[in-house]
Amino acid sequence: MGPAETVDRSKDRPGDIRNREVVHSAPDPQVGNLETPINYSGFTRVLINNLPAYRRGLSPQRRGLEVGLAHGYWLVGPFFEFNPLRYSEVGSLAALFATIGLILISTLAISLYAASDPPKPVATITTPNPPAAFDSQDGWNEYASGFFMGGVGGAIVAYFILANIDVFGNFLNIVS
Repeated sequence: MGPAETVDRSKDRPGDIRNREVVHSAPDPQVGNLETPINYSGFTRVLINNLPAYRRGLSPQRRGLEVGLAHGYWLVGPFFEFNPLRYSEVGSLAALFATIGLILISTLAISLYAASDPPKPVATITTPNPPAAFDSQDGWNEYASGFFMGGVGGAIVAYFILANIDVFGNFLNIVS
């Protein structure tokens, strides 16, 4: 008896480990949201529900501020490394302005989305209680203003660190 026949015969034994279901349908299978080991694991649900977009008790502006700070901070790096002025004295300043420009464009995109009367957030297996802050246009506009403030703030902090990296390096040499 070959391996294929052994696997085929295992269908008749419910206790066989190969017959355990891994993917289960959600309460409404019409939605198309399935319980998988990835999206229904405890780790994934804790991780997703602790992101600023889903964390309970935050105002829309605070959500936008946290997301904007993260994006403004990490976007300076690629602009700093890959802009055409990277080897000049104004390379880091060009990266700051490029980042602020991208944050501004992203803020405008969020505001346009808010003006389009977006649908209410949908509860899923991973996020069973989506925030009510994104139910209205005002909530999205507050989110956009927080995103812009946080994005510019994060970009300025990253610019300050990049512009003074030699000072930090000298300080670390003195300390060690």
